[in-house]
Amino acid sequence: MKILLVFDFDNTIIDDNSDTWIVQCAPEKKLPIELQDSYKKGFWTEFMGRVFKYLGDEGVREDEMKRAVISMPFAPGMVELLNFIRKNRDKFDCIIISDSNSVFIDWVLEATNFLDVFDKVFTNPAAFDSSGHLTVGNYHAHSCNRCPQNLCKNVVLVEFVDKQLKQGVNYTQIVYIGDGGNDVCPVTFLKKNDVAMPRKGYTLQKTLSRMSQNLEPMESSVVVWSSGVEIISHLQILIKE
Repeated sequence: MKILLVFDFDNTIIDDNSDTWIVQCAPEKKLPIELQDSYKKGFWTEFMGRVFKYLGDEGVREDEMKRAVISMPFAPGMVELLNFIRKNRDKFDCIIISDSNSVFIDWVLEATNFLDVFDKVFTNPAAFDSSGHLTVGNYHAHSCNRCPQNLCKNVVLVEFVDKQLKQGVNYTQIVYIGDGGNDVCPVTFLKKNDVAMPRKGYTLQKTLSRMSQNLEPMESSVVVWSSGVEIISHLQILIKE
């Protein structure tokens, strides 16, 4: 019987947003106004597709993008947390559900030797095409009206847990570690025994705190974190129980 740890990536594992970080590769480290203005709410992945095309057209190559991405700092205490999870792999399964992309996440986890900590990464598929442009697609299609059209993290989480159950893996609880607006949907579906761990001062924490003020029902407990070291302390309590 294991605990399932679910991580977001941007502003949770790493201390920035990989999609906005990559803009430093652009000429003068900024995007043209018309490209910036082309973003429509709920269609971030399409917008990033245009950003990657622009970078490619401007001659920004894969190795340059990789250097930028792997220079992103980890969130405070995150290295310690991932090492703690690695030492306790018999007690945890660990997945990432992220609105970043597969290329960026692989680069970071490979460069930092943390690929082995995660059982599965669910994110938007990306690859370099024959002309050296990074292309990105939607992770899936779904019918949830709360989430951007390319990814509902709750659908992903529920499907993963169901699939594991069919293979005889039943989790005692789920611990969800995230920060953003698109983490609200999966967190509100957590059950009584589960733990939502929003990062202090970020959208998820502010939203959950507003929900509790409005007395909107939420079954799971909520534990706020600023450093991965605080998450370790909480996980140590859970595995002792």
